[in-house]
Order: sequence, then structure tokens, then C-alpha cells
Amino acid sequence: MKRLIIALQKSGRLQEGSLELLKECGLKVDYRDGQLKVITSDYPAELLFLRNSDIPQYVADGVVDLGIVGSNLLEEDETPVEIIQALNFSKCRLSFAVPKNSAIQSPQDLQGTRIATSYPNSVRKYLQKEGVNADIHTISGSVEIAPSLNLADAVADIVSTGNTLFQNNLREVFPFLYSEAVLIKGLNFDIAKQGLLDQLVFRIQSVLAANENKYILLNAPKDQLETICSILPGMKSPTILPLAIEGWVSIHSVVKQKEVWQIVQQLKSVGAEGILVCPIEKMVS
Repeated sequence: MKRLIIALQKSGRLQEGSLELLKECGLKVDYRDGQLKVITSDYPAELLFLRNSDIPQYVADGVVDLGIVGSNLLEEDETPVEIIQALNFSKCRLSFAVPKNSAIQSPQDLQGTRIATSYPNSVRKYLQKEGVNADIHTISGSVEIAPSLNLADAVADIVSTGNTLFQNNLREVFPFLYSEAVLIKGLNFDIAKQGLLDQLVFRIQSVLAANENKYILLNAPKDQLETICSILPGMKSPTILPLAIEGWVSIHSVVKQKEVWQIVQQLKSVGAEGILVCPIEKMVS
């Protein structure tokens, strides 16, 4: 029986999100810390836990079928793989940061400076695009300490919350690359497994759609029905059901999570009552 071989991060911020997503897609994963291989149940897949930096090359070489990595890693390494699906987790940015008392504010201010980074290719491409020449020092880790040791005037590193920068007396100047977890496949992907891949992508897209939307239910007077329907975008149109109370209806719809509070306020202003907002487990379009 054919299985999809999927490479995940062995340890780090991507692993938890990757496992959670696959479980939401119906893959039963009996994983314990330190395992390097897990065969899933309820879906023909085998998970390999690898160093994050090794995953793109394993995918490109056909050792594994798929991988989940940060898109910033692909930008840095330029490994010949294809992004199948953005996964909407582990979002971060690659930013320039400087000591708090530095006068550097813009890309042009980096001219002639020393920049410490673990992402030299990404930094070099950005500076070339901006027409800026700088001395790039490649450091494998803990780049934030470089300015305090007088090794660099600025750093370029991954930023999520900014806490690490703050702890090292640095301030973020500006981001130049945004990243999130992505599902990748090799250019020589086994066509015999295409059906399995299509099933997995379908499940992933259904989970992502559910996470980005909410189910909304409300009671409304019939004389405000047209106005309320214009407020609720829905998938096609809202579902409208009569209530036992004369002149009232129940309306069901789907709204974007980021728009929920704005829509709820608009609904209340035109007489909607008993508004319920519920999570969606899966959403198939």
C-alpha cells in the first residue's frame, strides 16, 4: 500500500502546528518526543522528523514526498521545490534590528554598515534590490548579541513577538520578508501518489477555511430582513427560517472571523437579537 512520506520539523515552533493540523485533517498521530518516524492511522502517511534546514533538500531529492517548512527557509536556500499550500500558522517576519540608540531608520541608512544574520542570501537579495552595499556577517545563531560585542551595526533575524530583541536592547527597524508554514513537494513527485496528495490538500483547505470563518445565528424582525441580508455575506446567501413568533425569522450564515465583531455590531443596530457565533470544525466548499 502506498503512503505519503511527510517530513516535519524534529523540534521547534513548526512541529506543534504541523502535528495539530494533520490531526485536524483526520490523521491519527501517536507521537512521543524524540521519535523520528511515525506511521499514521486512518490515513496512509508516514511522518519523518528531521532537522528543519534538511527538509527542503530531502523533498527535492525525492527521499520524502512532502514537507512542512517556513517559507523563509525556501527563500534563503532556493531549493527547487514547489509550494502546494500556505498553512496559516507559524507566521513571522525577517526584520532588521539595531541598538536602541542607533540612528538607522531606513534601508538607505544601512549603506556601509555591518549586518549580522543567519539569512545571508535573503539579506543580500533585499539589499541589492534597494541598491544598498553592506558588509554581511553570517552567524549560525544568537545574532542579537553581535551589536553588543561590536561585531555588527545591525542584525537581520526572524521576529515573532519582538521579546528577544527587547531583551538584547535592540529595536526593530523594519521587516523585509514575511514567512509562514507551507506544504511543499518535490519537482519529481511520484505521480502514483497524486490521489493521496489531492485528498490531503482537500482536507487541509477545509480545515483552514473553517479556522478562518465563524457560523452565526440570529433572530431578526422580518421588516429588517433585506438590510440584515446585505450585512451578512454568507457562502451564497443566508439561510432564513420562520420563528413561532409572528413577524420574526431565524437567520444562519457564515462570516469571516476577522469581521465578526463589526458584523455583530451592525446586526444589533438594525434589531437583530439572540446572536450566536460558533466555531466551524470543517468547511467544505
